[in-house]
Amino acid sequence: MAAGIFDSGLGGLTVLGAIEARLPDLPVIYLGDNANAPYGVRSPDDIHARTKAHVEYLWANGCDLVILACNTASAAALRRMQEAGVPKGKRVLGVFVPLIEALTERQWGDNSPPREVAIKHVALFATPTTVSSRAFQRELAFRAIGVDVEAQACGGVVDAIEDGDMILAEALVRSHVEALRRKMPDPQAAILGCTHYPLLEDVFRAALGPKVSVFSQPALVADSLADYIGRHPQMIGDGEAARFLTTGDPARVSDRATQFLKRSISFETV
Repeated sequence: MAAGIFDSGLGGLTVLGAIEARLPDLPVIYLGDNANAPYGVRSPDDIHARTKAHVEYLWANGCDLVILACNTASAAALRRMQEAGVPKGKRVLGVFVPLIEALTERQWGDNSPPREVAIKHVALFATPTTVSSRAFQRELAFRAIGVDVEAQACGGVVDAIEDGDMILAEALVRSHVEALRRKMPDPQAAILGCTHYPLLEDVFRAALGPKVSVFSQPALVADSLADYIGRHPQMIGDGEAARFLTTGDPARVSDRATQFLKRSISFETV
């Protein structure tokens, strides 16, 4: 069996790349709902329905463990899926947990009361749906107190990346950072709360300045997955080589994915 990685589009490939580097022998099935990307402007109910259907597809096709490599899907669907009940022997994990663990310097299994942490002022850059869900703030509040989070909905960035217009994407990032700074002039840390954004991490860092610590998800998620598999080796059995699936045009998605990961990738239609 393989580990499943689900994303609304291509952003999850940044997580895939980090997982491949951290766990080179782990078989992976990547599924992108490119025909319906981006999720960041869809309703929570729509996102939940689409995410649930695709996770169930991966479960049915040999992936007992599925990672939602999409902050919007994690924000809108993960808790609802877990509360509704996950089938025995199956798991679905999101991308918020490793980020909050790093920010609070506290393991997820630590259920002691919330406490003060070193970082007090945090800028969150995410899609409009992730921002409106307040999922990041909710999960953070279980573990930390006294943290001021200022969220900036980065409209248009994912669309520009998916369309391959990186000049527009970079301009939008600088504009969104400027807008955030009008609300929080001196953040101590910045969260890149979308798996597309690591492709523009240098632009975020340049716009934010050297005094701001930038938390980006791919490496954090890969390290967290390695730790999880170490504790739950039964979740990964004998697998096959990596497969890449899409609901979109496989030729177009393959071309864009190759640009993302800097190596040839061939997508199949779901």
